[in-house]
Amino acid sequence: MTPRPPAGGHGPDATDRRPGPGDPGSDPTGRGSDPKVRRSDPTGRGSDPRDRRSDVAGLGAILLAGGRASRVGGAAKPLFDVGGRTLLAAAVTAATDASARPITVVGPVLDESLPVAWVREDPPFGGPAAAVVAALASWPEEDDPTWTLLLACDLAGVGAAVRRLVDDIVLLPSDTDGLCLADQSSRPQWLIGVYRTRALRAAASALPDGGRDAPVRVLLDDLAIAVVAAPDDLTRDVDSWEDLEEARQRAAPSSEEPS
Repeated sequence: MTPRPPAGGHGPDATDRRPGPGDPGSDPTGRGSDPKVRRSDPTGRGSDPRDRRSDVAGLGAILLAGGRASRVGGAAKPLFDVGGRTLLAAAVTAATDASARPITVVGPVLDESLPVAWVREDPPFGGPAAAVVAALASWPEEDDPTWTLLLACDLAGVGAAVRRLVDDIVLLPSDTDGLCLADQSSRPQWLIGVYRTRALRAAASALPDGGRDAPVRVLLDDLAIAVVAAPDDLTRDVDSWEDLEEARQRAAPSSEEPS
C-alpha cells in the first residue's frame, strides 16, 4: 500500500523525537515513523465526545506518563501546569469525558487523586511499546473495550485531540485497526490515537521481550491505521521549557479589553 499524505496536517513533533523523515533509529517513541498506514481525513466531527459515546462500542484509555523527559532535565512533564491544571489531569479529563473505561496510566504514581489505575513497565523507562504491553496485561482480556485511546501525557491540546479521535472513529471502515492524528509535517503521531483493542493486544503479544526498548511504530507496524490531518493545536506537545512557556501563553486568558 502506498500511503497518501494527509491534507492540512499541522503541529510540531514530540518529546525527544524530532528526527528527519526516514530516520527510524533516532525516534525512541516511534511518533514520527511510518508503518502501514491509510491516510484519510474523515469528517462529521462534533463538539463533545460524549455526543457519540453511544456509537463507540466500548472505549478504554492508556496514558503514557513514564518517560525520561531528558529535554527538561528529567522533570515530571505530566505535572506541568498549563491553563490551571496539569497535563496529566487534562489527559485524564479528556478520557473521562469520552466515557473511557478503564483508564490506565503507565508511569510512577504522580497524582493519587485521579480516578485511574496505575501500572509501570518492567523495568521502568522500557519505552512506550513496553508501557502499552504493561497496561494491556493489567486488563482482564474478557473485559476488553472495543477501542483503546493511546495518549502521551505531554499534550497541551489533549481535550480537542480526543474529541477529534472519538468523532472520527465511527467513520472508519471495518477493516481499519485504528486512527491517529498527523502533525504539520504529515508525520503520524501514534501517541495521539485510538486503536482496536483486539488488534493492539495481538500486536503486543507478538513483541519480543515484552516490547522492551521498542518504539511504538514496531508495535503498530502490522496494523491498518488511518492517519488524519489535524490542526496544529491538536498535535502540539510540551517537549521543552520553551514549549511549556508557549503552551501557558496560549492557555492564558486574553488581557485585552473589548472595544
